[in-house]
Amino acid sequence: MDRYIEIGIRTDPEFPVHMLMSALMSKLHRALVRLEANDIGISFPATQVAPRTMGTKIRLHGTDGRLGALMETNWFKGMVDHLECSDLLIVPETAQHRVVRRRQVKSNVERLRRRRMKRKGESYEQVVQAIPSSLEKQSRLPFITLNSQSTGEVFKLFIEQSEVGPTAIAGSFNTYGLSQQATVPWF
Repeated sequence: MDRYIEIGIRTDPEFPVHMLMSALMSKLHRALVRLEANDIGISFPATQVAPRTMGTKIRLHGTDGRLGALMETNWFKGMVDHLECSDLLIVPETAQHRVVRRRQVKSNVERLRRRRMKRKGESYEQVVQAIPSSLEKQSRLPFITLNSQSTGEVFKLFIEQSEVGPTAIAGSFNTYGLSQQATVPWF
């Protein structure tokens, strides 16, 4: 991963940044699915803890050829007025590395209960005993709200970024540009 493209979201009084980031991530996801890309990673250099947002920038990491192929698809068509996109840039030699991964948070007790009822055929009373309300968790991780095209459901894609380290770890990325073990450059 020696190249990157930085995409910034321009502020717009009509569209909140989180809405534009969600639209950008949806378009990126569809493009990575079409390309069958498992070698393009993503990072969020402007992540904010409060409010829990991914910020206003993303970096796409990969090789010259793969990032070039992605950009040739014109995947962010329709959002050009809301974005600032860099040219293909070289990753600085002094870059550190970090894992950017999806973290699934089981936070909605009622959803967990419905799922268990469906999977195990238990009654609501049995499920309430097995999954008490005290199990509900609140996450402090930043997230992006997305619409699933396969299920039609709205979900939160929670993003966790590991500690920064000096060593790059090779591996594959999912169709959101995230990986459980592979690192992306961080600078």
